[in-house]
Amino acid sequence: MEGISDIKIVGIDESRPPRLRKEPYIDICFRLSHQAPGDWCELFSHQTTNLNPSVRLDKRQGTFIETYVRDMAEIAPALEQLKLAVAHCTTTYIERRQQQARDDAAAVSTQGDEGPQGQLNRIVAELNYD
Repeated sequence: MEGISDIKIVGIDESRPPRLRKEPYIDICFRLSHQAPGDWCELFSHQTTNLNPSVRLDKRQGTFIETYVRDMAEIAPALEQLKLAVAHCTTTYIERRQQQARDDAAAVSTQGDEGPQGQLNRIVAELNYD
């Protein structure tokens, strides 16, 4: 099974190839390597709100990143921009999951310990090894 760190853009949605619209736009739908979790999709959407051109990723489907360009020459740069956004999102997502796991472990280990041992447990749980 593929993990979250394996998510990357691997191609174009074959059922929706790039199309020239009447306006000067080309719609492009990039395909991810596998379905991303909904919370990863939400993070991606949040992190890419200021991208130009705009990007859309349906969190229920989690497989296709939809965007557009105005000119054919903008396709490759748009792909590079999205590849960086996917990598950044994955890194942030993993860091947040690891921090949540540490927080959960600290909460369990310090539950009910209010004395010196509890204080020691909290200090050790909050150590940063990065």
